[in-house]
This record gives sequence, structure tokens and C-alpha cells, in this order.
Amino acid sequence: MTSPAVYVRDLVIQYPGAPKPAVDGVSFLVEPGEVLAILGPNGAGKTSTVESLEGYRRATSGTVTVLGFHPIDDAKELRSRIGVMLQRNGVYLTMGPREVLRLFADYYGDRADDPDALLERVGLGPVASTPWRRLSGGEQQRLSLALALVGRPEVAFLDEPTAAIDPTARQTVRSLINELRDGGVAVVLTTHDLDDAEALADNVIIMDHGRIAAEGTPAELTRADAADGIRFAAAPDIDVTALGAALGAPVHEVESGSYVASLEPSSRNVAMLTGWLAEHDLTLDDLQAARRPLEDLFVRLTQSAADTERERSARLARRSRNRRTNP
Repeated sequence: MTSPAVYVRDLVIQYPGAPKPAVDGVSFLVEPGEVLAILGPNGAGKTSTVESLEGYRRATSGTVTVLGFHPIDDAKELRSRIGVMLQRNGVYLTMGPREVLRLFADYYGDRADDPDALLERVGLGPVASTPWRRLSGGEQQRLSLALALVGRPEVAFLDEPTAAIDPTARQTVRSLINELRDGGVAVVLTTHDLDDAEALADNVIIMDHGRIAAEGTPAELTRADAADGIRFAAAPDIDVTALGAALGAPVHEVESGSYVASLEPSSRNVAMLTGWLAEHDLTLDDLQAARRPLEDLFVRLTQSAADTERERSARLARRSRNRRTNP
């Protein structure tokens, strides 16, 4: 059996003066030839987590290894074997993509990919001589990706690789990531694009407030749970109480004209639903069964955590006021 390409166990990152850890007991593995997507709202701890893997941030406690090496203590042995794509501007402002990519390729010697071929693969051939500062945001993004890959990494850390790029370039980037997986490269992908996560990732981690709120394959995370069942669209404000009584399960109007019936999406139950709507002269506009989109899950988890945090802050504020008024 091969060792995991990335190993994280009980990772804690605590910044000086901060009331709570930025990362609080996170654990996960990434195998060779696997794409892991790390999702989370701003401040969730995903950037701190990945920086600890890249060797830019030392863990307060816990264990972190990449290809069996400590990212900081063994940086010399590890650096040439990983690729890092950063969300940064200003890579040699006056140099064009071909020149800067050839420069980076020289750092890797015989290990390097062909910079001119890589330039074409990321779709930057037509702007190969255009200075960085004159490239569009999407072109700069694709050049950053090429710079992360020119050393033929065994582990690639990609930060928002499809941000600010057009649909055609997005497909190019996705194809490159699939090529990396097929070539046995472990990819750690941080993104706000949930479509990318569903399309590319073998496994997904959703982080919030420094902890893992959910993890699994995209299929596992989007599989129906107790809150799912049959989703349908019809006229707004139908009698969900009467419909629920007929179906033998709760029905909720989640937004105007959009409903969820919390029961198994079997043929019998779908027939009962459509029959009740027909009896009441109501048109069924849409029907979906047994799947929660990843975006729905993401919003539900992170909103729930945010609501909990707001409630906690409100309780602490009330206690503080009570102490001041009742010393």
C-alpha cells in the first residue's frame, strides 16, 4: 500500500491574541491520484490549513506531512516535489508568460515540463509575450496555474484555479486537473466554486469556524437526508398541511412556489403527490428527487454555524451587561 500524499492529524493553528484557534483539530488524508476540494466561507480556516501544508505556516499542534516530509523542517527535500498556485499578483510585472515560465522551468532542471507546451495547454500561446501587468485577470490566473505545474509536482496545491476566467478557459483548467489526477498527482483544491468541487473532486471537505463541518465524496454529501425527499415546484401558498396529511409526511414551502416533501422518492409517493395536485387543479412545474445540491448543503451547514456563533455572542453580551448592572 502507498502512503498518503498528504496526512493531517489533529491540526491546530492558533494565532497570538486570537480568542479561538483558526484551525481546531482538523484531520484528513489525500492519496496519490486524488483530488480533494476544501470549501468554506471566508475565515473558515481553509487558507491556514493549506498554508501549513505548503510550509508557510507552522502548526501550533498536530501532525502534518506531505509526501512523508514535514513541510517546514524538510522544506529542502520537499520543495521541488510540490506545486503551489497562489492568489497573488505581481509575478515579474514586465515579463511575459513565455519568459517567466521558462525561468521557472530552469529552477527544476531535467524535472521540468516543457514550458512552451505547457503555455499552449493553458491557452496562453496568443499572449505569450504580453507583460504580466497587461494580462487579464483570467490570463494571470492561468499563468499562475502553469507556474505551479511546470515542475511536474507530485502534490499540487491550487487556490481558486478557475476564478475570473471564461467558460472555455474553465474547461481547459478542469481538463488539466483531471490530467493531474490521471497521472497520479495528489491535488488539494481550495475554491468557492461549488460546480468545480462537484465536477473535479474525489472528496470534499467543508470547513467552518476552524473545524470540518462535513466531508465525503460529492455523491455522499449531496445524497438525500432527512430534510430531503421529493422537491417540486407548483403555485405559491398551496395547503401544505392538507398535502402533508394526504402523503403522510411533512411538506414545507422552502421559498415561494418551491416545496419539499420529506418522504422517500418512490414511484408510489410521486404518484400520490401528482395525484393530489391534479385533484386540486394545481400544475406541477418541476420535480426533483433524492438529491441535495452541494450548494444547498454548504449554505445549510455554514449558515447554521453562523447562527450558532451569533447566538453565543449575544449570550456573552447579555452576561456582560448583567454583570455591569448587577455587580
